[in-house]
Amino acid sequence: MSAPSWGIERESRSDEREDRGSSRDGPLRFTMLTSASMSDELMDAVVLRAHGGPEVLARERIPRPDPGPGEVRVRVAAVALNHMDLWVRKGGPAFKVEYPHRLGCDIAGTVDAVGAGVPAALVGDKVVLNPGLSCGVCAACLGGADHLCRHYRILGEHAQGGYAEHIVVPRANLAPFPGALSYAEAAACLLPFLTAWQMLVRKARVAPGEIVLVHGAGAGVGVAAIQIARLHGARVIATAGAAAKLERARALGAEHAIDYTTQDFVAEVKKLTDRRGVDIVIDHVGGDTFAQSIRAVRNGGRIVTCGATSGFQPAIDLRHVFFRQLEILGSTMGPKGDLFTVLGHVAAGRLRPVVHAVLPLSRAADAHRMLEAREVFGKVVLEPGA
Repeated sequence: MSAPSWGIERESRSDEREDRGSSRDGPLRFTMLTSASMSDELMDAVVLRAHGGPEVLARERIPRPDPGPGEVRVRVAAVALNHMDLWVRKGGPAFKVEYPHRLGCDIAGTVDAVGAGVPAALVGDKVVLNPGLSCGVCAACLGGADHLCRHYRILGEHAQGGYAEHIVVPRANLAPFPGALSYAEAAACLLPFLTAWQMLVRKARVAPGEIVLVHGAGAGVGVAAIQIARLHGARVIATAGAAAKLERARALGAEHAIDYTTQDFVAEVKKLTDRRGVDIVIDHVGGDTFAQSIRAVRNGGRIVTCGATSGFQPAIDLRHVFFRQLEILGSTMGPKGDLFTVLGHVAAGRLRPVVHAVLPLSRAADAHRMLEAREVFGKVVLEPGA
């Protein structure tokens, strides 16, 4: 395979942010010199031309991309939704997109074209896509920590995503299709399972017999975290906001399930652990939940956060953190190589995706409304061909 070309581009403005909207540490930045081009052929897509509510999602016919050197084109069979889709659609200072922008990072499909340097034998292969893009040449990438690359991006966030019939990605983003799953199921086991794997295995160092509190059990990360904790011999307490979600969390392996709308989850955790607290908290909710999680974890315990769907600025008492020697760990995505480990467990049936609903791509706005209404347990999946 021939590697994608990389160059150095001088900043045009002194206050311009890096691709992920975070740091400014010099006058130069690396930028990918994209080799994909647009053909005369058109494809169906759902795009953004402005930020806003679900109504800004528009179905259009747009040019189909062609793969350049080191790239492949995948015909998208299924793309699963994440909360990231909602954040990008709503907009914010961290999101710099090129219109028309396509959302969608969890993608399953079939290779239908390859660029120069990529074996033609890949055409026809069923694949899933690793959602993280990185430079591939820095110390982090070469050391197996591509998710720490300074130029890390995610499909559908700062790069074009899978809300379309086709997508072009580097060959390095292809991953094996997990066993006999449907395309919808395969798309449902990517970003959330990779994220939860890093949170539990790499960050929290989960061990047999430990007790893990998983917030938002109905969300993609929650569904994955329950199963990954059980896979490693841990016990799970889950929280959710509806009886049906609590029942399904137990079916996935949670020993106890707490309705956070009617119960004080800290008090319940203390009862269940003989006042000790849990060893690990998996939190993608943020807000007041994060502040309460500090009270629910044992002395010396670990809290891992990967998101803040209910608020970015929790009010926390730092005395709990330093006096009780807690570890608060941030986490985003995970190394590309870990997705292969996750997919192996999925293919073997040890981890399983949960699909709440499958809709045609044309109903993307309805899918967004469903996710925003918190009506979902598992994943909502869109099918471009439907």
